[in-house]
Amino acid sequence: MIEKVGLRTPNDGGKSITNIPKWKFDVVRAAILEQLAEGPCKMKDLTEAIRPRIDPAALEKLGKLGWHMMGVKLELEMRGEIRRQDGVKPQMMELAR
Repeated sequence: MIEKVGLRTPNDGGKSITNIPKWKFDVVRAAILEQLAEGPCKMKDLTEAIRPRIDPAALEKLGKLGWHMMGVKLELEMRGEIRRQDGVKPQMMELAR
């Protein structure tokens, strides 16, 4: 059996859950956290910013990176690991303090 992680969204208070394989979550989570450890990143640039941080073999098996990045990003917001900067446009993501 493949271990899964539920992805929640802050927009509905975490009621809707989409499950993805844990290895996919772990790969994308690590890339997001590594990127944001270097400083805030525009939301629109995050997918391409994390692409080089993912092993090419994993990237090929992952599927649509943009979809996975968004789902994992929302879950990391729910967990309090990352946050949106308040009042900043375009949306900027950063590590939660």
